[in-house]
Amino acid sequence: MPQIFTLPDVGEGLTEAEILAWKVAPGETVTVNQVLVEIETAKSVVELPSPYAGTVLDLLVPEGRTVEVGTPIIAVGTAEEAVERPDPGGTGMPGAHGEAGTPPAGADADRPLVGSGPKADPVRRRRRTAPPPEQSPEPEPPRSAGWTEKLSRTPLGGGLGTAAQGLAGRAARLAEESGVWRRPGRGDAPGAVPVPHRPTLAKPPVRKAARDLGIDLAEVRATGAAGQITKQDLLAHAARLEESGSRARRSAPEQRIERIPVKGVRKATAQNMVRSAFSAPHASVFVELDATRTMEFVQRLKATPDYEGVKVTPLLVLARAVVWAVARNPQVNATWTDEEILVKHFVNLGIAAATPRGLMVPNIKDAQELSLRDLAVALDELSRTARAGRTQPADMQGGTVTITNIGALGLDTGTPIINPGEVAIVAFGSIKQKPWVVEGTVIPRWVTTLAGSFDHRVVDGDLAARFTADVARILEEPALLLE
Repeated sequence: MPQIFTLPDVGEGLTEAEILAWKVAPGETVTVNQVLVEIETAKSVVELPSPYAGTVLDLLVPEGRTVEVGTPIIAVGTAEEAVERPDPGGTGMPGAHGEAGTPPAGADADRPLVGSGPKADPVRRRRRTAPPPEQSPEPEPPRSAGWTEKLSRTPLGGGLGTAAQGLAGRAARLAEESGVWRRPGRGDAPGAVPVPHRPTLAKPPVRKAARDLGIDLAEVRATGAAGQITKQDLLAHAARLEESGSRARRSAPEQRIERIPVKGVRKATAQNMVRSAFSAPHASVFVELDATRTMEFVQRLKATPDYEGVKVTPLLVLARAVVWAVARNPQVNATWTDEEILVKHFVNLGIAAATPRGLMVPNIKDAQELSLRDLAVALDELSRTARAGRTQPADMQGGTVTITNIGALGLDTGTPIINPGEVAIVAFGSIKQKPWVVEGTVIPRWVTTLAGSFDHRVVDGDLAARFTADVARILEEPALLLE
């Protein structure tokens, strides 16, 4: 009997996921823990291993579709069952099996589905080819005036009628050659009737301008003396053509607007940001500081043998400063509920990361227990995993306080939105050389700006100022970390 694998809940509270890419195909043999499919949840991209060993019978959900937790996504059975249940379309997708890959309600499961048999050989037809241009029939000349029209409609006998039509055609061609009328142009609308042609009167500069603009002077309305086309007539005609082209472009908005489905990380981020912004009263503080000693400290760490092969940046000093300041101001490391405030005596340090899939906030568990070197390694691994889109849901749960490094984007400061479930976030601006007053002397220093947003239900202005000042103090003098 086939084993049906349903979409599991790979993260706390997961309700749906998108099937990104199947790693197996119908008829393929799989083993336990072999990766079957790659899915995208609201938090990350996850590879699902197989809980069964056997042969893939059906892929019940196509790539690109979002399904709810508990939806059957793949059927695994024995090799004998794979032979008994061949995939008629060769795709394993639900085109012939219904939405979830099972027979439609009320259908006889033992009876082949309509269209499941082999396809008949295609009928080979001789390709039709258009006649050569020189053999194509000429368009019917107009018979809108004169004796040619009357002659062509006269109910004469077969021979006389044919002769009359031939005379009418020759007369029309003579009329065209003499400039009385012209045939429809290649750019005319299908089925357009021939338009009257009149000799065009225009001075050589106007004719040259018309050629440069690609405008047929016969289509320009003349207002000059004796029907002469003036430069103003040509410009007015060009303006009308441009306006009609603009209206045509405006009438096709689907060619100018890209539609991006809201799903996955983008959907989850939007929901979380709206919930945080409109449920937690944000209070923000800013401080500009001299980070010159932080820059010198980073250079010394890079030259230390213990940090060989370890990525060291000013973000490392900020991360340690936040952990240090949390220990001095524990209430910024908390969660608000309607009944109580939950103060955490551990630091799961969140790092907001911009990735190709959107904003993610994985966190470093128990950052307060890590040495400075271990914290540097954890930061580097977290960043690389996030950029690759391989952050696991568990890595983004349980954060207590967050850092966002907007300086990496070239920004000086901003007002960050608190990560849901937390009450504080610190934004780290770019570090630039600026004139700075040191003991009454203006000298160039490395300067940056810190911004902090706090949930005012938990963190009052005084606490927000003290916490931000403590973080700034470490960036101004990293030696305080050694105390």
